[in-house]
Amino acid sequence: MQPAEPLIHLPRADADRPLRPAVFLDRDGTLTEPRHYPNHPDDLVLQRDIGAPLRALQHEGFALIVVTNQSALARGLLDAEGLEAMHDRLRVLLAHQGMHLDGIYACPHHPEGTVPRYRRTCRCRKPAPGMLHQAAHDLGIDLARSWTVGDSVCDIDAGRRVGTRTALVATQPLHHAVPDVQRSTTSEALCQVLRHHLGTLRRQL
Repeated sequence: MQPAEPLIHLPRADADRPLRPAVFLDRDGTLTEPRHYPNHPDDLVLQRDIGAPLRALQHEGFALIVVTNQSALARGLLDAEGLEAMHDRLRVLLAHQGMHLDGIYACPHHPEGTVPRYRRTCRCRKPAPGMLHQAAHDLGIDLARSWTVGDSVCDIDAGRRVGTRTALVATQPLHHAVPDVQRSTTSEALCQVLRHHLGTLRRQL
């Protein structure tokens, strides 16, 4: 299943290449500072101190993939071109920090949306796992060695449904969220993912 009307198109993964791990990153409130329905490139501001752990994870072979619910499209607050402009800005911000995204997957749907083309229940809006499954298919991702990092229950549920480990960014436990790791900032969560990976490598030696 491919999220309807994906906002980027990526080649199918080469079946001859080995699978690699990924960090699936929520966008608003995780990768970027929280905003209420951000709809302009300038609304995207990276969370503090995420550059070093993201660069280290990419150096260790992790794909960095954004998976984001963007119901602003269904609500008529933003269109596809506007969202792509925002994600162009996101790529520039991350490039300035010395890293690149391997993919961006965005769900535009909401069952109570006002834009008819996006007003429906879908299989890509988190906590549904569609975007993660599609990214794994497109990019050759080993889900069992991957992590999902987000600030909401739906992020954690989506990651658990596809078999990734999960890291919750929150200062307090969230009802019904059962993450493998919880940290108060994205930087701390990413550092914990990195420590887990390096510890696994040491145990394998």
